[in-house]
Amino acid sequence: MGNEALLERFLKKFPQDENYQKLCAAMEASDWEAALTAAHTLKGICGNLSIAPLFDLLAIQVAAFRADDWHSAKKIMPQISKAYTTAADAISQL
Repeated sequence: MGNEALLERFLKKFPQDENYQKLCAAMEASDWEAALTAAHTLKGICGNLSIAPLFDLLAIQVAAFRADDWHSAKKIMPQISKAYTTAADAISQL
């Protein structure tokens, strides 16, 4: 919407969002329903904040969950973790 201050304010809240931690915990517990919910929610947040690299990976993971392809959904977690850390680190520099 062209409001950089508003975007920065919402970006700064991103690292405090709990959906990434929920996704990691659900994957560790093999709770696929909770993992899908967390991944889908985090994907939406990333889309709204234009965090494209993480959004793209989460879109792949959500599609894998919905296709009952749990192996692929789990296999992409290292890439998601790396993209999440990169985004959170960059945001913390704002």
